[in-house]
Amino acid sequence: MIDLRSDTVTTPDETMREAARNADVGDDVYGEDPTVNELEARVADRLGTEAALYCPTGTMANQIAARVHTERGQEVLADRKSHVVKYELGGLAQHSGLQIRMLESDRGVPTAEQVAENVIDEDLHRAGTGLLCLENTHNARGGLAIEPANIAAAAEAAHERDVPVHLDGARLFNAATALEVPVSDLVAPVDSVMCSLSKGLGAPVGSMLAGSEEFIADARRTRKLFGGGMRQAGIIAGPALEALENAGDLEQDHEHAQLLADGLTALEGFDVQEPETNIVFADVSETGLEPEAVLERCREEDVLATPFGPTTIRFCTHRDISRAAIEQALERLSGRFN
Repeated sequence: MIDLRSDTVTTPDETMREAARNADVGDDVYGEDPTVNELEARVADRLGTEAALYCPTGTMANQIAARVHTERGQEVLADRKSHVVKYELGGLAQHSGLQIRMLESDRGVPTAEQVAENVIDEDLHRAGTGLLCLENTHNARGGLAIEPANIAAAAEAAHERDVPVHLDGARLFNAATALEVPVSDLVAPVDSVMCSLSKGLGAPVGSMLAGSEEFIADARRTRKLFGGGMRQAGIIAGPALEALENAGDLEQDHEHAQLLADGLTALEGFDVQEPETNIVFADVSETGLEPEAVLERCREEDVLATPFGPTTIRFCTHRDISRAAIEQALERLSGRFN
């Protein structure tokens, strides 16, 4: 089976398994797990922030950030296709009592003008805008790598109006690789950032939330509130430390995505978006089939992908997929769609 559904399906290699087996552990709720402490320090250093917090999932990390930055009833500005809008079960409302003001934005990041126009001041009748949430890479717009200048312009406009900025950077290292910039350049303009260790980097569990020391102190308490306090978590933090060393492999994943996109373009009825990172979108409306029917043909050829809209399917390359696997997948599909 060639599994191109997501980069979350990767399995830990032997180095990661050894790291789990040999991890020095303690109670992380007490701050006594040395492996977790090392992971948090190393991630903060890599991102250029004062501190970082290990969280079970990226969704939890995003929700913690929103809770810490805001007051109940406030609005969150976010692109209408962003992960916090589409894929977190209304968590901003459920966990923090927040409203979302959805923006239609080019490449998934609002302009400074859009931010300025949509920030609402607090008054007798309105709770005001409490947070701007950005995303990089932008998953639902095709894994777009958002340029540092665009992140900085939106963040500056928010900060001028005393609105903090959170960056959902689930695939932040993919963005940095594609743009050929240090990951810290993408983080510098914002107040907090989440980055996943279990997507492109391939760790079995976990995401990081990073920001100032004061923010992380509040986030640590909120993590406990949300049920994310972990005990001997070094067993999963050890593999995560190893995963941090895999960032250099992401360029290969991007090359495989380009190879896949080029091959899919040759299939009858496939309209393929040019990939920027490890995500490939294909509009299959011209096949005359519903996406689920296209996916069923793929499954029959032992190739897995994901439905991603009324006419679109998504393929995602990752560290467990070789160039040979991409070539084999294309060979199988060419017999079904040509």
